[in-house]
This record gives sequence, C-alpha cells and structure tokens, in this order.
Amino acid sequence: MSRLRFAANLSLLFCEHAPLERFAAARAAGFDAVEIQFPYALGLEAVADALAREQQRLILINIPAGDWANGDRSLCCDPRRLDEFAAGLELALHWAKRLNIPRLNCLAGTLPPDLSEAKAQSALDCNLTLAAKRCSEQGIELLIEAINTEDLPGFRLHHSDQVVDLIKRLDLPNTRLQYDVYHMQIMEGNLIRTLQRLREWIGHIQIADVPGRHEPGTGEINFPNLFKAIEAVGYSEYISLEYNPSGPTSAGLDWLQPWITQDRTA
Repeated sequence: MSRLRFAANLSLLFCEHAPLERFAAARAAGFDAVEIQFPYALGLEAVADALAREQQRLILINIPAGDWANGDRSLCCDPRRLDEFAAGLELALHWAKRLNIPRLNCLAGTLPPDLSEAKAQSALDCNLTLAAKRCSEQGIELLIEAINTEDLPGFRLHHSDQVVDLIKRLDLPNTRLQYDVYHMQIMEGNLIRTLQRLREWIGHIQIADVPGRHEPGTGEINFPNLFKAIEAVGYSEYISLEYNPSGPTSAGLDWLQPWITQDRTA
C-alpha cells in the first residue's frame, strides 16, 4: 500500500468551477488537503468556511508577490518595496495562523528594471531573512521555490542547489526548498538523484509533467519511478498536484488511483 499523500492545487485544478466551489470538487475527487497560490482575494472567512465544510486542510499558500496580473513576479528583489513585502508577509502569517497552514512559500522573483544585481540580491537576502525569522517565531515553515527560466525568464532562483546554498549562507531558520518537479525537470533533470541528495532540505513537493505542465503521464517524466523514489527517501508530507489539466480535472485523475493511500490522515 502506498504511503504517499496527495493534495490539489486549487489555483490550477478544478478551474471548471468557481474558486470557492473548487473545495467541494476536490473533496468529491478524494482530496482532503488543498493548496492555493494566492488565496487572498477569496476572503479569509470564506476560505475558512469552505475548509470546514469540506473537512479539508489548506497546507500551503504563497506570500503575496505584488500585482501578478499586471506583471509583478514577487517583491523580494526590489529594495524600493521592502515595506510592501513586509506587509504581505504579515498578511500571509495572519492567514496561516487563522487556518492552521503549516508552510508559506516565498517567490524570489525577477530582477526589477534599472536595478543592479547587487542591490537586488541585497533586497532578496533582507526579505528572506525577515520571512524566515517571522515564520520561525510563529512555528511555520518557510519554503523557497526554484522556478524555470523558460516560463519566467530572469527568475533569480532556478536550480535546487541555488536555494539550498542561499538557505545555508543566510542561516535561515525553519526554511527549506519547495521542490517543484516540473520546474526542475526543465532546469536540471536528474530528479531522483536530486531527491536523494537534498532530501533533508526538501520541505514540499509539487508535480506536473513536461512539456506542457499537464498531468502525469502526458510527458517525459517517469512518475512511477519518481514516486517510488519519493517513498524510498522517506518523504511523508503531501505531494501537491500543480498542473494544468488537459481537460476536466476529475476526468484526468486516473493516473492517481494506483498511488492513493487509504490512510489520508494528516
């Protein structure tokens, strides 16, 4: 029997439903845990009600990253927006405490126009140090994600080792790597070896196939071998489905059935 546990990312899955209806759709498909990239526009109490109604856990959200729809790709690298990042961090922490969210993810972002590399790195270091400190004080784990530069050109952290080296250099408490299989297959491949080598630094895993960012089985990644490797290294947290379904979400979940554990307790 598989020990793996799976969560649904409601920012990408079940998008055939209105945002607040996706919780029920995910529960009907068998998910007792969900994550949302940026849930803030949904309203804190509305999300709390949906989670309670469906008896689900919200296991991960992102720290606000500015106006994503209008081109922002995080505030973390911009020294002119330190106060805005700090306010967004406190908002994320408020959500985490209210909803018992165990982890917050931070996006490093891209180099702002007309800003030197040195100033951007200094701002990133400052903001990550603050985020790690505040999360640690609240008993929440901070995650830092590496993202591929094909989808997001210029993203500052785009390899697993970059994130781990940064955590070590800054001595960030209670901070680990968010390992997104889709991004890392594009940037570095060698997924199983990386899982084995960096196991202690991996706090959360997300999955999608390459190319296309669709469900497992649509691309080049050997997910049965990958899942066996995840089990073998002793990873026991949720694996989040963060992909763009090829069609209606539930119709594309057949790949998951052999891996669903009967023990879905948190």
